[in-house]
Amino acid sequence: MSYLYKDDPELTQLISDESNRLDNTLNLIAAENHSPLSILEVMGSVLNTKTIEGYPGKRFHAGCTNVDHIENLAIDRGKSLFGAGYINVQPHSGTSANLAVYFSVLNVGDRILAMSLPHGGHLSHGHSASITGKCFDFAHYTLDPKTELIDYEQIRYMAHSEKPKMIVAGASSYPRLIDYKKISKIAKEVSALFLADMAHLAGLVAARLIPSPVPYCDFVTFTCYKTMMGGRGGIILSKKKYGKKIDRAIFPGCQGTSAVNLLAAKALIFKLAAEEQFISIQKMTLKNAKIMAQAFLEKGYRIISNGTDNHQVLIDLTSKDISGKLAETCLESVGIILNRNVVPNDADSPGRTSGIRIGSGAVSARGMGELHMRQIVDLMDSTMRNRAKKRVLTEIKEDVLKLCQAFPIKKII
Repeated sequence: MSYLYKDDPELTQLISDESNRLDNTLNLIAAENHSPLSILEVMGSVLNTKTIEGYPGKRFHAGCTNVDHIENLAIDRGKSLFGAGYINVQPHSGTSANLAVYFSVLNVGDRILAMSLPHGGHLSHGHSASITGKCFDFAHYTLDPKTELIDYEQIRYMAHSEKPKMIVAGASSYPRLIDYKKISKIAKEVSALFLADMAHLAGLVAARLIPSPVPYCDFVTFTCYKTMMGGRGGIILSKKKYGKKIDRAIFPGCQGTSAVNLLAAKALIFKLAAEEQFISIQKMTLKNAKIMAQAFLEKGYRIISNGTDNHQVLIDLTSKDISGKLAETCLESVGIILNRNVVPNDADSPGRTSGIRIGSGAVSARGMGELHMRQIVDLMDSTMRNRAKKRVLTEIKEDVLKLCQAFPIKKII
């Protein structure tokens, strides 16, 4: 970063500090990952300078020949990777993608049925704090209180009683597989459209390791930087017949120019996702999450749904006399990075976060395996139990650093 150092040494130092933080901490945030260096190169390239309102061949600015090829490359690779009839690669984020789907086929005030946030849903699925909840009339289904799994009969009952125009499946903190075929059938029973938000799961779906929602849904959205390991930004897949409506909803509906550097990053990760190394990382991601879930169970922690089928482990700390916020803080102090998270029981006490959410993607990308997952769980457990003992925390921090140094962040793919 010689040019940046010349122009702004202070900013250069902050970026260097962030690079060192990543190198020397264990990233267990389920919504993050480590990207290939080629992705970082693309995102920092000359492509940042181009304005491209519109779509390939139909731009509102000249000089778009090369970026048209880039966007078409992302489109072709994305459709092939996910077996979709249509794709829009322009959304700035997953929330932008969801908004565009809603506005493409619904009217303001229409009823939508989606998963409740404390039970695993996402803000963009109609939470009152989100613009989605202000524009549309959402009803929310919850998990079965005994199994903590999706209650499909509840979805069916609510679909018939609420008469939604759309049903949304997908979650930000649900560790189990979703039966898209079953929800698709329910949607058809009430003539509702069906959207699946697989933001967290896209890499696992791309690697053909878990079921894809694409065959069963009218629309599928996702982001490219979680299990997908790419750059920022969202994607919309849909049946071909909705393509023009989606295009209009993105531009000019809710976006102007899209970020060409991110379009290129999407094209690149779609190529890499078809290759063996990416698939191997996804396989390890699934395996490592199951190992961590089992290790926590063996230590007496309560795991939401008693396990995991994806990259997430959601832990209810209620019985451990520590809040999610305190757990997040003390774990960060030793170099273990994760996020506090609501669990189903928190729905009765708004603002409370009794759990933590763990993701296995980033540590798997670094090459860690079963023994390391068990070591990480041991370190986490010891940290939370000994959170008031500075000497113990200092020793744990040293162990975390040694593990990080044994698996440096390098060229991932």
